[in-house]
Formats: sequence, structure tokens, C-alpha cells
Amino acid sequence: MGIFNSRGVKPAHRKHTDNQKAVRLENVASVTIPMRQHIGAPCTPTVKVGDVVAVGQVIGDTEAFMSAPIHASVSGTVSKIAEIRLANGEKVSAVTIKSDGEMRLYEGVEKPQYNSVEEFLKCVRSSGLVGLGGAGFPTHVKLKVPQGKVDTLVINAAECEPYITTDNRECIDNTADVIDGVELVCKVLDIKSAVIGVEDNKPQAINALRTEISNRKSNIVVKALKSKYPQGAEKVLIHSATGRVVPMGGLPMDAGCIVMNVASVAFLARYMRTGKPLVTRTVTVDGSAIANPNNFRVPIGAFMQDVVNAAGGFVKEPKKIILGGPMMGNSVSSLDYVITKTNNALLAFDEKDAKPKKETACIRCGRCVSVCPMKLMPASLEKYQRCGDAEGLENGAVLNCIECGCCSFTCPAGRQLVQSIRLGKTIVRTAQAERKKKEEAKG
Repeated sequence: MGIFNSRGVKPAHRKHTDNQKAVRLENVASVTIPMRQHIGAPCTPTVKVGDVVAVGQVIGDTEAFMSAPIHASVSGTVSKIAEIRLANGEKVSAVTIKSDGEMRLYEGVEKPQYNSVEEFLKCVRSSGLVGLGGAGFPTHVKLKVPQGKVDTLVINAAECEPYITTDNRECIDNTADVIDGVELVCKVLDIKSAVIGVEDNKPQAINALRTEISNRKSNIVVKALKSKYPQGAEKVLIHSATGRVVPMGGLPMDAGCIVMNVASVAFLARYMRTGKPLVTRTVTVDGSAIANPNNFRVPIGAFMQDVVNAAGGFVKEPKKIILGGPMMGNSVSSLDYVITKTNNALLAFDEKDAKPKKETACIRCGRCVSVCPMKLMPASLEKYQRCGDAEGLENGAVLNCIECGCCSFTCPAGRQLVQSIRLGKTIVRTAQAERKKKEEAKG
């Protein structure tokens, strides 16, 4: 399965905040911190109502390997532990902390120490780091690879979705941290080479990284990639940055690679220097309904309303609010949701920009096929999903869809292809589970 630069789409970039350094969001009255902010098992609260906590203190954890601990992002008093709904519709337990306004650092925060790969991975887990590109995969799990299996670290700084500029600012404002993090991971895991992939519409970031690398005489390569969506998708990025292809159904390590987001490696460098865990998240706030678009450094668990207020509120009545990017983010009905580790943008659009295409019958133009980076046939998958045809969906490799949204974006008939494909994945997984259950019963 090849992935080629002839595929994908070119949405308008609209990087309005690319010259704006992140402003720290302070003085939030309270935060509500979900116990699931990662792929894998949710955490269980380790505090109770009435407890006084400080920034960086663990407030949720689990024994499960596929997980990451959750830390307090403000100092104050635990006022509530209750179930909330996330922007993706999932219900999870959450810890609410009433801020005391002091932002006191937890006295247990200290520089981590390690003398082996195993101890290093334990430190990474303790940091609470999960993939900051949006996937939320626990980083200590990603970095646990068999010795000799990986020879290339690929850093994702493509940031190909419209509006979002957090990774671009990370490269410009925290360049040394980025390179420190890359060198750290390569040294500890004995990875021979590293490539940082940046879209070529971000010259300031490219120049900053290359200058830092040159000053250190490092062998890290910064590769300017074609500015096209979804250049930052993991399998697409690996092909663009290295020329390698991840086999169908395979993982990056099957192509000899590990992929990390640029903000993830920069955070890891800072954590290894200070011991301060992941308690904030840089978020781009933009869209036609936002008064003053900007980038903000937000305490995890802060409400969307607080973030919008920091950007001057709404200049027009929002008709659509998205947590994340316009291509892959989740549309939400209110500002009552909270910022988590995996959120990198909050976008609000007025009526003109929010108006969807009118859905009509498929005209069989084939555009969805021509732009799909995974070489799938989205219109056929939609048809199979509507018929409930699990076999057709499975044969059409529906599980290989990365849900980038290129098909829906380019469809002149306004078909909601991505939504259909998501439902199709559920049909296939249900069918696979039923087959497995029958096979086990036969025994």
C-alpha cells in the first residue's frame, strides 16, 4: 500500500495566529479534570472531596499498562468528583478543583532519575505524557519497542489542519527544547537517525530548527514537506519523511520508525529537567466568531468558556464550535466542555462559515477515491455501511481509514462519508467480535 503526495487535499490554511506566542491562561476559578485523557484504561481518582492539592500532584492513576496518570493543573481544594461527558460523547469520572489562585507547585515534584531504558520509561509514564498530536496514545507504551526494531525517530511538526498553529509556535518559541527532546529519545533508545517533518508553509519554524541543529552540529534532519492535508497523518508522514511504507494493518515500528509529536518531545525535555508533569496544553483559539484569535497555554481541565473569554469572547454569534481542527475535531453544542491533554484547538464559526453543504445523491465522480491517502473507496464503504454489509466493509479495508476527512471535504454532493465510515468500523468490529465468540465456543 503506497501513499503518494498526489493524494490528499488543499484546504485554505487560515493560520491567523502563526505569529502569536502562546499567552498563559491564568486565574481560572476551577478546573474539572477527566480521568480518561488517553487511549487505554481510565484512571481512578486518588483524591477525595475536601483534599487540598497542588500543581503537579497525582489525582488519578491505575495499575493498567495502557494508561497515564492524571495530575492537578491548579492548586486548591477538591470540590467534587463526578461523572462528566467529554466532547466525543464519552462519559467519564472527573475531579473538580476549586483554585486558590496561588498555583503552588507540589512539593513532591523533582527532577527524574534513571539508569536504564526501563527506568526511563517509568519516568515517561510518571510525567503523564500522551501523544499531544491528538491521538492520546500513552508515550511510555509507544517508546517501549524491541531493541534493534527501530532505527528512525520521526517528529511530526507538519500541523496540516487549517487554523491550528500550536506546533508551529513550539518550534519557534521552544526550539532548544524540541532538539533536546529528540536527542534524548534517540540516545536512550539507541535510535540512529531522526527526521523532523515540517510543512513548507512554515519557513520560520524550519529556519529555527535548522539553525539550532547547525549550532549543535547534530545529525538531525529537518525535512520541508509538501503543504498538503493530511501530511501530518502518521503513515503519510512516515512515507513523506523517510520514503518508507507502513504495511497494511501494521505499526510504524514495522517500517523501522517511531513517530512523536513535536510538542511531545519538547515537553519530555522540560520534564526531564524539572520533573513538572503534564498539566497545561497549548490551544489555538480562532474562527470567524472569535474576537481576538490567539494561542493560549491552558491548564488542563479549564472550561472552554474560560478560554473563549481570554480571546475576547465572541464577535459574532457562533453557529458551530469545534474542539480540535476543522477536519478531524469534534463539534460541540456548548462551552461547558473542558480542555484535555489531546485538545490543540478551539474554533468557533459564524453562520456563513458554519453552513454545511447540502447533501445530494452520489454523482459517481470518484473524487473521494482520488484524494484518499490510504487508497480506499469511500463511496463504496458508505454504501456498504448503509446496507449493514460487514463483509463488504471488511473487504474494502474500512479499518484502514484514518478518518482524515479528505473524502467529505472534496465531495461535491456533500456526502457525510467520514461519519458513515466511522459507523462502518463499528459494524466490522462487532462482526469480528461475534466471529471470535463463535470460534471460542467451538473450542
